[in-house]
Amino acid sequence: MADPWLLLAGAAVATLIGFAWLALGMEVHWTQVHGARPAGPTTAATTVPTRRLRLLGAAALAVSLALCLGADHPSMAVLVWLMLLAGSAVAVAMTLSTRPHWLRWCWPARA
Repeated sequence: MADPWLLLAGAAVATLIGFAWLALGMEVHWTQVHGARPAGPTTAATTVPTRRLRLLGAAALAVSLALCLGADHPSMAVLVWLMLLAGSAVAVAMTLSTRPHWLRWCWPARA
């Protein structure tokens, strides 16, 4: 069995990345971070489809819930997961409002 602290750390990272991907899946935040319009699902393969970012963001949040459930009993795991959701959402929002270019490492724009 894995160490609960490692599972919780992984859940925190997955939640943060999940919210960053969800934010980058929105046109306004993609433009804010990369300075170019996002590509829709029907555009060239060299650009980032917004649907993929949204699906990956949702999957990362589901993975974070699974990691929290693996670290503790369900009632405490859901509480910790909800707190991680709130904290990560605030962290991504503050990053977007002050230093949006810091989110480029989550999904670099392709030329």
